[in-house]
Amino acid sequence: MSAQSANRRLTAPDIAARKGDAEAAPIVALTAYTAPMARLVDQVADVILVGDSLGMVVYGYDSTLPVTVDMMILHAQAVMRASTRALVVVDLPFAAYEAGPVQAFEAAARIMKETGCGAVKLEGGAHMAETVRFITQRGIPVMGHTGLTPQAIATLGSFRAQGRERAQWPQMIADAQAIAEAGAFSVVVEAVAEPLAVEITKAVHVPVIGIGASAQCDGQILVLDDMLGLTPRTPKFVRRYAEIGAQAERALADYAQEVRERRFPSPQQTYPERKGDQKA
Repeated sequence: MSAQSANRRLTAPDIAARKGDAEAAPIVALTAYTAPMARLVDQVADVILVGDSLGMVVYGYDSTLPVTVDMMILHAQAVMRASTRALVVVDLPFAAYEAGPVQAFEAAARIMKETGCGAVKLEGGAHMAETVRFITQRGIPVMGHTGLTPQAIATLGSFRAQGRERAQWPQMIADAQAIAEAGAFSVVVEAVAEPLAVEITKAVHVPVIGIGASAQCDGQILVLDDMLGLTPRTPKFVRRYAEIGAQAERALADYAQEVRERRFPSPQQTYPERKGDQKA
């Protein structure tokens, strides 16, 4: 990390410039939805994504489809308040941009104005290129998202990996290229066959950030709660770097037991009576 980037928040052009920079380390990206987590992630990440995955992670929905623009704004505001260095990217949720470029711009502009974030992200391949071009030409940086696109779960049928058959590769490579050529500063590629991810990374002129893709991508992103072990089930592509969920369960059980046995609070957690000039 350069001294310059340490003293200011990273921008979309900063991330875009990492493509082809032999001296630059791969881009580190993670999701965050709350101020406490954003404060932690900001210490290590280049990009914080306020993902619509919050619908599943925070709200307990079965998919990302119920997420609204209002929900995204509230969480993005919290993340922005708690971070100072990472580029904050906010997902455009389902039904906020698919109707056309004007709808997409209005949603993106509202999110940018009300949160102060540095970019938005939208899902889709070549059919979304016109929308990406429309938004970026009007001053809003866009991160693309191809491969497995969770907002299309109703048509995909399941959260399954994409591009496992080589016959699918040309279209998937073309999708990523179309989004990049339309002006996206980077493209997330999710849950695709590893050699396909390598080919996409070579074919696209902006950074390709993988999730369930390849170590050869220009960067990586994971859902924070997945990699910390806070979610009960995780996709194959997630490495659980901690098991905080299990630790929390033990802590909660210890607390409950001590309360029931009247061992909490102890004298160390209570206030004695003040007598005379004695201070509490």
